Amino acid sequence: MNVSVSGHHLRVTPAIRRHVGAKLARVRRHFDHAIEAHVILSADRLQRKAEVTLHVRGRALHCACENPDLYAAIDLLADKLDRQVIKYKDKRIGISHDLPRRRRARRRPPAGL
Repeated sequence: MNVSVSGHHLRVTPAIRRHVGAKLARVRRHFDHAIEAHVILSADRLQRKAEVTLHVRGRALHCACENPDLYAAIDLLADKLDRQVIKYKDKRIGISHDLPRRRRARRRPPAGL
């Protein structure tokens, strides 16, 4: 997975880059088919904002978090993205595998038994 980290009104240091990489590793552990992640970190007067767009096959998952502390915003962002990835993965797997099971459950046994 390609990860790009950019900053608006703040300089992205190697420590911030490592922190983002460590947090996105948890997402990679849950979902291996992510193509690209683009992380944007921005700073306003009192708030720090972290946004991510995760490109997966057929979709783009986006989430954003704000917090006065940039590292806390990145942590919240990773938690939120992790929940979205798990939900996407469950939907993707559930549709393809659950459909035949539902069809089998609708079939009735023969009347003579």
